[in-house]
Amino acid sequence: MKIVAIIGSIRKESYNLKLAQFMQKRYQEKFTLEILTIRELPFFNEDIENNPPSAVIEFKRKVAEADTVLWVTPEYNGTIPGVLGNTIDWLSREDKVLFGKPSWIIGATPGFLGTVKAQLHLREILFSLSSPLLPGNEVYIGAVHQKINDDGELIDESTVKFLDSVVNNFLLWFNQQKG
Repeated sequence: MKIVAIIGSIRKESYNLKLAQFMQKRYQEKFTLEILTIRELPFFNEDIENNPPSAVIEFKRKVAEADTVLWVTPEYNGTIPGVLGNTIDWLSREDKVLFGKPSWIIGATPGFLGTVKAQLHLREILFSLSSPLLPGNEVYIGAVHQKINDDGELIDESTVKFLDSVVNNFLLWFNQQKG
């Protein structure tokens, strides 16, 4: 199975990027996880929608070719980051590569509640785009700065065990979706 991870942050030391990298390594026997960067995507603009820059074309191609999308998002001001919204705008227009594409969401933040509000908003957005979502397996990692070490390893045992169970639940759900 090929999964693309879209990180909702462009910060170089993003906890969400580190979380995706941890998953890429930990679950390499279960699936291939390619981490996509959104840093090079320009602001969505209808003036260039039908003739987008090569960064947009390549990004959309990778999402279209993937079996599923893993959204890994921080929470900014109670919602998804603007750069993630911009990414969704590119993916949801013209050839609509998210339509019918199974998705799942995780997120991490130094805050206490994790990324609850951002994930609620992201679920609403993806639902409106007809992207089926893994139900009932929300991963809100709060106080992430205390759960990831300097090497980017998730070191909180209960969080790792929970993530393991969500990954297994996702794989089961995905296979059921394929019918």
